Amino acid sequence: MSTVKTEDWLEVSVQSTKQAAESLEEWLFEAGALSVTLLDSHDDDNDLTHAVLEPVPGEVRLWQSVTLVGLFAQNTSPDELQTALYLSAAVLGLAMPAYQVDPLVEREWSRTWMDTFKPLQFGARFWICPTGQSVPDPDAINLRLDPGLAFGTGTHATTAQCLSWLGRHTTDSLQPLSGCRVIDYGCGSGVLAIGALLLGAQHVWAVDIDEQALQATRNNAQHNGVAQRLIVGQPDILGAQPVDILLANILFKPLMGLSSTLAQLVKPGGHLVLSGILEGQMDPLRLRYNDSFVFEPGLSRDGWALMSAIRR
Repeated sequence: MSTVKTEDWLEVSVQSTKQAAESLEEWLFEAGALSVTLLDSHDDDNDLTHAVLEPVPGEVRLWQSVTLVGLFAQNTSPDELQTALYLSAAVLGLAMPAYQVDPLVEREWSRTWMDTFKPLQFGARFWICPTGQSVPDPDAINLRLDPGLAFGTGTHATTAQCLSWLGRHTTDSLQPLSGCRVIDYGCGSGVLAIGALLLGAQHVWAVDIDEQALQATRNNAQHNGVAQRLIVGQPDILGAQPVDILLANILFKPLMGLSSTLAQLVKPGGHLVLSGILEGQMDPLRLRYNDSFVFEPGLSRDGWALMSAIRR
């Protein structure tokens, strides 16, 4: 392991076959990875500009030998990281893989994601477009995105399903969320919060425990002209007044632990949207939230699930 400083971002690298890549990707996310990058193990240059940063839903990964690189937040000590990795393997029933921890190497991140991120459509008239690229439909709702180091471009199945949920009524109106108050719990790049505002939400609270995510959200909100209706900060900024829609695209463990907190934040008749979970985790979550919510049929893509529910 390279010398690690307190302020470093940490990368965990693990070698995998094509068949085992999905389970190791889950292992890294369960341990707290903010993102997981896939590299061709036979690429001697390890050129990250050709990495699969967030695989497009339905994409087939062609490499027979894959290197997975999980990015972990600043101020994570090596000892804390090791404990999280071992606990994650135990929870998932995996044999502990061999891995390497290194500080994040500075790279041209803007080039990295721009090479892999193209305009994506969610609903009839709602698009996510990289900053600097032409929009496919100038008359649609077009969200301009520069994610930086924060998770959430819309290409991963978890984010994509949330965006599709937000944009599902754009056939009838470009402002289907008109007047709504929304919380984006675990905002990452801010893509869901900003999407809600562009689709008509009156006010949105975007919260995250990672300062890098909060800064990315602020920047993206400014670029999209919605910053005046967005409140960004740690979860303790949330008030007592419940909202119409709460989106939580995070992981299974925090969702299980936050059930009472999230229930109090949604008004009767309001919507709760949970993502960042695997298909097999839907039933335990449904049981945990069932006293406060009536669940609609769940959705899944590439093994990742979205659950939506209405507050009782």
